[in-house]
Amino acid sequence: MARGHQKFQSQQKNAKKQAEIKKSKGHDQKAAAKAALVYTCSVCRTQMPDPKTFKQHFESKHPKSPMPPELLSVEA
Repeated sequence: MARGHQKFQSQQKNAKKQAEIKKSKGHDQKAAAKAALVYTCSVCRTQMPDPKTFKQHFESKHPKSPMPPELLSVEA
């Protein structure tokens, strides 16, 4: 078991190593947001995250267009 100065050096080395791993991995918010948008409107090509939002969009923006089959079973 490390004590004193050796323990401090070990902690610094580990913190540096973890920071490098985190930096190399990174976090891409644009990619994460784009992955969450799974439903695409067939009329205007707008992307939405869930079927409820998709149905609300379709009813408000395209009332005269026929409802897509995947939205017929969704309750608003």
